[in-house]
Amino acid sequence: MSTTTADFRATAASSPAARPAGTGGITLVCGTRPELIKLAPLMRVFGDECAVVYTGQHYDRSLYSRIRADLPPSDRFHELGVGAGRRGGQLGRTVSAVDEVLADRPGRVVVVQGDTTSALAGALAANAHDLPLVHVEAGLRSHDRAMPEEHNRVLIDHLADLCCAPTELNRTNLLAENVPADRIAVTGNTVVEALQAALPSTEDRRAVLAARGLERDRFVLATIHRPENVDDAGRLAVILRELGRLPLPVVFPLHPRTAKTIEAAGLRPLLDPLVELEPQAYPAFLALAAEAAVLVSDSGGIQEEASVLKRPVIVVRRSTERPEIAGTFGTRVLPGPSIGAEVARWLDDVAGHRERLRQIPSPYGDGSATARIVAALGALLDERAGVVTGG
Repeated sequence: MSTTTADFRATAASSPAARPAGTGGITLVCGTRPELIKLAPLMRVFGDECAVVYTGQHYDRSLYSRIRADLPPSDRFHELGVGAGRRGGQLGRTVSAVDEVLADRPGRVVVVQGDTTSALAGALAANAHDLPLVHVEAGLRSHDRAMPEEHNRVLIDHLADLCCAPTELNRTNLLAENVPADRIAVTGNTVVEALQAALPSTEDRRAVLAARGLERDRFVLATIHRPENVDDAGRLAVILRELGRLPLPVVFPLHPRTAKTIEAAGLRPLLDPLVELEPQAYPAFLALAAEAAVLVSDSGGIQEEASVLKRPVIVVRRSTERPEIAGTFGTRVLPGPSIGAEVARWLDDVAGHRERLRQIPSPYGDGSATARIVAALGALLDERAGVVTGG
């Protein structure tokens, strides 16, 4: 029996216990911490009606285990353990591993999120099995061909049967590449719901700060992990020196990739002025981000989260696929003195900036992205069922 669009809308609004029959056969393919975070709202809606294939692209336990513990329990969570390696080899291994899962349990539709190697692998495996593909967070473009993620985004979007675009700008990007309008749905971004579900209360946030000896609006939170910044020891050294010169304490959760370069290049003394932390569980990280005066990061997800938390973010990158926050929540700079200059600008009136940003809506939606994605997914399956039955 076909799962109707109405069924899917009801599913998005209901508890797992009230989920209508016939909504199974959904396979979510992911492999990194951000993907798990952003797909968690869909996992909660569908529960055991969907299978989760976790490739293990983020193989470091400090990144993965803290997020896994916060996910809804599932008896259909497959861990493939693909691990690290050169991009081409990792992609090949991941496609093969996901292909084996789909061969054994094909389901009815494959859902991937974002622009990672795991997302591309899931898309290619779905295509090989002639399964409909849904791309969550479609249409993002940096127009920077030096970014591996840019190639992944384009390939996934053009393979997808349904592109769930977070913003109208993302939709415009897709249309400019001749993706048919009937394959695009503007949904918002599930990061809004994921954040709202995970954000600790004011009291709990204060406890997190007190445990670190921090005060609200009296520290900077920084994360640096992208290859363009950390694989080049000289560039990473420049960034760490700039962070060390900032006039407020800089809280620095240390990403495993960043730590590897720091150790190999002898840069550990540059961490001395910083408040170094191990990778944080998502709620603990959000507690810090919500109370920081300024965020400094090269993360894509943090750019989105800043717009929900109403905090300013200095984006240390040569390009960004999220220009929606430029001029409001975010400013993009290159490694060097611009980091300190931009942080200083936001520190001139922290309370005033906090209040001003509070009035600006997030460009990533109102927290109903999951319901919109589920409805669009239901319409896609209805259409596919009609084609199969000749209706």
